[in-house]
Amino acid sequence: MVADHVPNLQVSQDFLANSSGGPTVLRILLGTQLRRLRQAKGISRHDAGYAIRASHAKISRMELGQVSFKRRDVEDLLKLYGVDDVDQREALLDLVSSANAQGWWHKYGDVLPNWFSVYVGLEEAASVIRTFEVQFVPGLLQSQDYARSVIRLSGSATSEEDVDNRVQMRMHRQRRFTEPEAPRLWAVIDEAVLHRPYGDPEVMRGQIEHLIAMARRPNITIQVATFSMGGHPAAGGPFSILRFPTPQLPDVVYLEQLNSALYFDKYDDTHRYAQTMDRLATQAPPPGETERILQGFLERYS
Repeated sequence: MVADHVPNLQVSQDFLANSSGGPTVLRILLGTQLRRLRQAKGISRHDAGYAIRASHAKISRMELGQVSFKRRDVEDLLKLYGVDDVDQREALLDLVSSANAQGWWHKYGDVLPNWFSVYVGLEEAASVIRTFEVQFVPGLLQSQDYARSVIRLSGSATSEEDVDNRVQMRMHRQRRFTEPEAPRLWAVIDEAVLHRPYGDPEVMRGQIEHLIAMARRPNITIQVATFSMGGHPAAGGPFSILRFPTPQLPDVVYLEQLNSALYFDKYDDTHRYAQTMDRLATQAPPPGETERILQGFLERYS
């Protein structure tokens, strides 16, 4: 099993050398490989944690790529998992330092919660993002003034400087989607979002104009889940599905909460959310109708 995966790890490193989301993805790649090795040997997380003087919870976080790695811990785990081949060990150990590197978003560490920094790294590496939102326009599609209103109303910022930094970070996240070879973004927005004003009419007009402009981009698809649909399969709340350009990484479902987030990468979970998104996109008016719908709201805020 190990021999099947190590060559692929080298391919992934070559790809990630040019990826701004590399460190996060490398952590997940390394964590995924460690999980496969542990499961192949039938070793529990508890026993793996004991081997590195840690808890089973730390093993879980390592395998999900949510924490940095210590070389000594990885060495001990590889020994426990019976990885004796020198080349195979080095292929995995070489990932440790790269996986612990910092991305651009770390300069916003004073306003970026730890639980969200994981998502930003995943977002930077994703090739396709599908998202459903019910409360406000998705962050990747927010205009600067609208983003400022959302951040102010959230109560998470403690000063105007804090607000400015959060807005700048959000705008930075959006840059990839307007660059050459940009990733694909498919957003379904509940109609309630367009009725709920964040800021004055001028801010809302600017936001809707921004949505119209973004929907015209070839890599961005926007649909509005209108009230006329009635109930829909995504009634449970907002979520995002991230897909990556390397087959070693599974899809990740992201659910944001008030002060934390949940991440799912098991196939049963991600497949269910993907099916829900498919049904939602099928039931909502097609993308070709989006500009007409948004124009109606543009008149509303005029």
